[in-house]
Amino acid sequence: MTSHLAAAAAAALPASPEPLYLDDLAVGDRFTSGEHAMDEAQIKAFAAQFDPQPFHLDDAAGRATLFGGLAASGWHTASVTMRLQVTTGLPIAGGIIGAGAEVSWPRPTRATDVLHVVSEVLEIQPSKSRPDRGMVTLRSETRNQQGDVVQISTVRIVVPRRPAAAEPGAAS
Repeated sequence: MTSHLAAAAAAALPASPEPLYLDDLAVGDRFTSGEHAMDEAQIKAFAAQFDPQPFHLDDAAGRATLFGGLAASGWHTASVTMRLQVTTGLPIAGGIIGAGAEVSWPRPTRATDVLHVVSEVLEIQPSKSRPDRGMVTLRSETRNQQGDVVQISTVRIVVPRRPAAAEPGAAS
């Protein structure tokens, strides 16, 4: 990416809150992301490149299926979910590093949907073999503007521990 494109991409992101470490998290903590407005052009462009099935590319074809109209690919919804979590939903130190996931799509994402993500910490497990990190299990719901859940994911992510303060008398 050229430097002016990188600068433009960085400028488009909201100011990041203070990063969170394993030590900052507690079971039950909840995080809500910002919003992303879907539209027909995004749905069709994603589908054309990554999931070219008729019900993701054409409203008439979608009406002839259980979707009853144009529906975003579940992988498109998952991609938007990831973007929302990275940019506005989960300020994890070092980024969101996945170690496994289970994903379901209980209802289709539509071109008129405005999505946001609500995540909850289910489990925190400090590593016994790597004291600098641990695993966090999160349950996230991607919801539309009516609060309807369009995606549910349960993920395990690697989260670093807060770096130890410099030892007194240690060389800098």
